[in-house]
Amino acid sequence: MTELEKGPTGSRRGRGARERILGASQRLFREQGINRTGMDQLCAAAEVSKRTAYQHFGGKDELVAEYLRRFDPSVLSGVFDRPDLTPRERLLAAFDVEPGAPLCPYIAAAVELHDPEHSASQYARDYKKAVAVRLADAAREAGAADPEQLGEQLALLLDGAAARTRVLNADAFPTAAAIAAVLIDNAVPAAAGDDRRR
Repeated sequence: MTELEKGPTGSRRGRGARERILGASQRLFREQGINRTGMDQLCAAAEVSKRTAYQHFGGKDELVAEYLRRFDPSVLSGVFDRPDLTPRERLLAAFDVEPGAPLCPYIAAAVELHDPEHSASQYARDYKKAVAVRLADAAREAGAADPEQLGEQLALLLDGAAARTRVLNADAFPTAAAIAAVLIDNAVPAAAGDDRRR
């Protein structure tokens, strides 16, 4: 076995290397950011050689794109695919973010990369558009007069709450949820909004 085939501690690290690299990237990118995480540090955390990392990912850009692609492929399924909630409750559940939750990885990546042509920036755009569509779909189910507008408003409110929470180091989501409830109640006619329990 050559030195290039050995992991950082000298033993073979081939099996599961791709998943370990992605797992390490999820942890490190969220804890310290994309730009502050170097490939040497990532490889050490994943217990793989740089050669192995570059066999799985052509470079850091490709790794960042895969990190975002795999982060939430179903677009908030834990919120929007819950049959136990009414459409209005699903809209409000999108704002149930635990205090101390890290900044949305799509916002963080877009801010750090500064390159709208980067494939990770495209994933971020696609994801954010998909969130607005899911919100609009739930708004339509709730009976909103203009579900696309309500979806965009709620998406903007979610992203604003995420950024404000991070910048101020204070939970902005309860306030955002209260604003969301007003927006929803104003957008949904009274006959369609009989489930206004929150």
